[in-house]
Amino acid sequence: MYLSVIIPAFNEATRIAETILDIDRYLQGQDFAYEIIVVNDGSSDNTSDIVNRLAQNITPLRLSENPENKGKGNAVRRGMLEAEGSIRLFMDADNSAQIDQITKLCPYLAEGYPIVIGSRAQKGARITVRQPWHRILIGKLGNKLVRIVAVPGIKDTQCGFKVFTRYAADQIFPRMIVDGWGFDIEALTIARRFSLPVKEVGIEWTNHPESFFKPGDYFRVMRELGIIRWNVLSRKY
Repeated sequence: MYLSVIIPAFNEATRIAETILDIDRYLQGQDFAYEIIVVNDGSSDNTSDIVNRLAQNITPLRLSENPENKGKGNAVRRGMLEAEGSIRLFMDADNSAQIDQITKLCPYLAEGYPIVIGSRAQKGARITVRQPWHRILIGKLGNKLVRIVAVPGIKDTQCGFKVFTRYAADQIFPRMIVDGWGFDIEALTIARRFSLPVKEVGIEWTNHPESFFKPGDYFRVMRELGIIRWNVLSRKY
């Protein structure tokens, strides 16, 4: 197996080094090859400098640059399309779901699932630090709408820990257009369009209070959900 780990990063100078070191330390102990791709999404801090400095000693690490901030969806899409791995994982720069959680997803890849996604809502999930109550409430309401409109049966579309085989990534990411937070929904919607099975697996997750996702972003996700629904109805996927 050759694993590509994609990390979208926007102004992550205070957290990115710790996350990269944690990933590399864990993967060095595994019996497969890997690469770590950090996609700097137009950061105004020194995120790029930190990654480039670490890359001098971490050979599998490389930096991909967006010249301006385009959104998490755009950054993940760029990383997925630049990746070379037969298995491609994207995870958050804040390390809310740590790299060792991949051991919970890999057995389902071995069973033949082309897409396996981490979940905070499935059986076996463990949340060590929870989000504020208002974010939990808004998230649950939003996810119900997402299930009705786009991806029935998926309990947690927004968890930032998802694995795709090369084949699944090649089918999904070139067709995506959503640059914002709603990109997860779009990826899973396209997977359904091409009859690619998705397995949702409970993982351990820690909320970070410094998250860039704000309550107002839920409304942007709902707008993107409308775009996704229209694209489905108009057969643009």
